[in-house]
Amino acid sequence: MQGSVRKRGSTWSYYFNLGVVDGVRKRKEKGGFKTKKEAQQALRIALNEFESCGSVIDESNISISDYFDYWYKEYVLINCKYNTQEYYKNIIKNHIKPSLGSYKLKSLTPAILQEFINNKYLDGFSKCSINNFYGVLSGALKSAVYPYQFIKENPMKYIKLPKDNKPKSEDLKIISINDFNTIINRFPQGSSFYIPLQIAFHTGMRASEVCGLTWDCIDFENKTIHVEKILLSKKNGVYEFGSPKTKSSNRFISIGDTLILILKNHNAWQKENKLKYDEYYINSNFVCTKENGETVTTNSLKYLSRVVNYELNINFNFHSLRHTHATMLLEAGANIKDIQVRLGHSKLSTTMDIYSHVTKKMKEDSVNIFESLITK
Repeated sequence: MQGSVRKRGSTWSYYFNLGVVDGVRKRKEKGGFKTKKEAQQALRIALNEFESCGSVIDESNISISDYFDYWYKEYVLINCKYNTQEYYKNIIKNHIKPSLGSYKLKSLTPAILQEFINNKYLDGFSKCSINNFYGVLSGALKSAVYPYQFIKENPMKYIKLPKDNKPKSEDLKIISINDFNTIINRFPQGSSFYIPLQIAFHTGMRASEVCGLTWDCIDFENKTIHVEKILLSKKNGVYEFGSPKTKSSNRFISIGDTLILILKNHNAWQKENKLKYDEYYINSNFVCTKENGETVTTNSLKYLSRVVNYELNINFNFHSLRHTHATMLLEAGANIKDIQVRLGHSKLSTTMDIYSHVTKKMKEDSVNIFESLITK
């Protein structure tokens, strides 16, 4: 394929034929070049692009702020779950737009993006948060290349995440059994948080999974909990359910007699309260409720965490119970593959990476066991 250049007024332009579409011959032309040489160079690049992908990408003047609004509408709202939509919206609104929103999309360089990621690290954001910033930027800018064709290359592919020199165990808030008993003494049976605490401690379930638990998901005879949904926010006065985090998160968790008894007592307590409150009782099938039947939500669990941290002086968030559950099982010698399934991780490597501080201890214990066998 050949093209040509020509002078129009004081500037130069290039053009070439794109072929016949619906019986009409189409031509690509672009101008504004100061010299004939610049137009010829641009023509060669445009011809190479057309030969390789069948089109020519004209880099857009759209701003980062406008592009992320477009990407959120065209991709996130269509392909992502509700909780992910809300989380991405928060990242875009509170982090990406304030720092990068005024840039033109085509002028966003690896240096600008690397500085953004580095500053977030220096500001003290967790490794998880930084990974999420990186993921949103990388995914959105990848779409800007294809299918949207706003830019020619994704600058995020050159970005390096800051090295985290802290041991992973420091990132995990793991509590002792004594700490858990202290928390339960503060929120005993009858408290709004007693049942969520017990379920998470005994199963390792996530907060949204615990709050979304309904009585039809508990099988007292087979001693299992079916994790099939999570609790989303309240819309139009009605709580909505979402699907679990991943396909592997939809799972059956075996539970012991201790939790079975706790749940049976709680079920009886709910029935007593229903009679006590009569018409003022909020009827639902939720397991985790307050005395009047009102649903315990993930937002209300944040209050629980504040009390534990500032009143009881225990380094804690609700996710601590998940980490504590897994760590206790690993240290007791439970099969790590079973723990992966129990936690709902899609890959065994995820479990091993998160709890590497424990698996390292397990490896050392294995060596010590072997040494004891051969030195008898």
